[in-house]
Amino acid sequence: MDKIREKLKDLTQESGVYIMKSASGQILYVGKARNLKKRVNQYFANSANKTEKTIKLVSHIDDFEYIITANEIEALVLENNLIKKHKPPYNILLKDDKSYPFVRIDIKQAFPRVEVVRKLKNDGAKYFGPYMQGITSKDILELVESAFCLRSCKHDFSKLPKGHRPCLNYHIKRCLAPCAEKCGREEYAKQIDEVVSFLSGNDKKVQSLLQSKMNEAAENEDFELAIFYRKKLEILDKLVRRQITALPKDFDIDIFAVASNGLNTVVSVLFVRGGKLVGGDKQTVNDLALSDEVTLSNFILAYYDKVNYIAHEVVVASACDESETLGQYLTQKKGSKVNVILPHQGIRRQLADMALNNATDYLEKSLSLKEREDNMTVGAIIQLQEYLKLDKMPIRMECYDISHVQGTDKVASMVVFRNGAPDKSQYRKFKMKYALGNDDFAGLQEALTRRLDELAKREDESFGALPDLLVIDGGKGQLSSVVEILQSKGLDGIAVIGLAKREEEVFLPFRSQPVILPRNSYALKVLQRIRDEAHRFAITFHRDLRQKRQTHSKLLVIDGVGEKRVKALFDTFKNLENIKNASVEDLLLVKEIDRRAAENIFRHFHPEEDNI
Repeated sequence: MDKIREKLKDLTQESGVYIMKSASGQILYVGKARNLKKRVNQYFANSANKTEKTIKLVSHIDDFEYIITANEIEALVLENNLIKKHKPPYNILLKDDKSYPFVRIDIKQAFPRVEVVRKLKNDGAKYFGPYMQGITSKDILELVESAFCLRSCKHDFSKLPKGHRPCLNYHIKRCLAPCAEKCGREEYAKQIDEVVSFLSGNDKKVQSLLQSKMNEAAENEDFELAIFYRKKLEILDKLVRRQITALPKDFDIDIFAVASNGLNTVVSVLFVRGGKLVGGDKQTVNDLALSDEVTLSNFILAYYDKVNYIAHEVVVASACDESETLGQYLTQKKGSKVNVILPHQGIRRQLADMALNNATDYLEKSLSLKEREDNMTVGAIIQLQEYLKLDKMPIRMECYDISHVQGTDKVASMVVFRNGAPDKSQYRKFKMKYALGNDDFAGLQEALTRRLDELAKREDESFGALPDLLVIDGGKGQLSSVVEILQSKGLDGIAVIGLAKREEEVFLPFRSQPVILPRNSYALKVLQRIRDEAHRFAITFHRDLRQKRQTHSKLLVIDGVGEKRVKALFDTFKNLENIKNASVEDLLLVKEIDRRAAENIFRHFHPEEDNI
């Protein structure tokens, strides 16, 4: 602490980013500050205002660094980049699998489709959403498809043969069939304009169309179809009732609120799209900032970095750290003005109170769940470091497993846990090139060698990161084979352990006796989870590979069909069943397939049909 006290005296009062580190040099927390001296001193001051979670962070800090920036915006951007790069355990890290559904229309296409996506791209397409909790993206898509005649197929019209016949949707008046030139671009574009208008909040046209179609179906005594349209009108009515009359119809707002009890924190967000409240979300967050104001600011930054869609206006239910700077940053990111507003009255205050009530309610209900999650993840790796006396906290853990059947289709998996939880974006898999046959030791060595060879290249985000702990499924033999590879690469400083299945014993290098972790400890549970996940990932990859080989072999027996054409067929038709059901004309749509090959494929699956 004396070292920290001396560094605190020399701190600048300029803006910048501070980086808190543990005794082993690991980055624990990254923060931004308008005044570095004032902000960093607050962590180490003897203040009764410090929350329990801040005290928890400070107890692990052994050192800190700081980077001076030209202004607050640069500090904010640098903080965001450093958090993404290092993924510190005490910063807000939104889950990778938390993606929101949006409706997408690629208006650059001649005949666009309306589709649901979970990733937003800067591709010139129009995005609407997110939709959830009561009104889902599926509901919206069904309303669009019921009211407007748009294509749902993925055909490339330039590859369709002359005389192409439209599908059933055309005959039941659910598509204008541009594929068969039944409508022109101008007529289709009018439909798209009306869809965009509806998704922007103008629902009168859709209501009128659905009502008309329901009445027509009832008059024709097609009561099943009439009920279908009535259900769609009910969904639309639910959406209309969410209209906030005091807001413009084409206005999008995101409302954020934070609730905390000093140890646990919840952030809730509500979405207003096209003047309607279309849903919301609530998340517990692990952020050891000094105050809820900073946590709220940090969450908003992390949220918009992940979602990549910024509303016209950001409303906060309580004070937000550096709200003016945050607004400037979001304006730069969006390319148009974004205001961060703390309302005191009116409809925006009502929405803010609603978000705050949601956060408070969720905080009360999620305390035990959050505590258990913390124990299973960050708590588990802290415990693991203590039990195994590791030099570093195992923030990044990697585990490897081999899968094969008598040496065929031999593969290896690499599974990554970060802060005690799976980080699936970092998972990697290997087809064995050299260690063929039944020798699992050799397979393990090949996988690890190939993984470590990629370390210096830094071309792959996962391979470029150094693990804090390698977990090997097995005992002394498997562990020795891995230690041999680490030594040969000059990386014997990486901690490695073997987890033997039978007794769940933990083996460490150069120790004859295993470590027996308590059966009910979170440390053992996290090792079991990563070991089981590596096994699942390896065996799934092996099965997929074996099935693909067996499926491909069914096509390779056909005259004129080789590996290249098999790949092209699967790229187009996705599975064998679709290839079996394809006509000769469908098969000819595949660029690599000529008529002779197409006829041979069709005849192979339909030998009873003589005339093609």
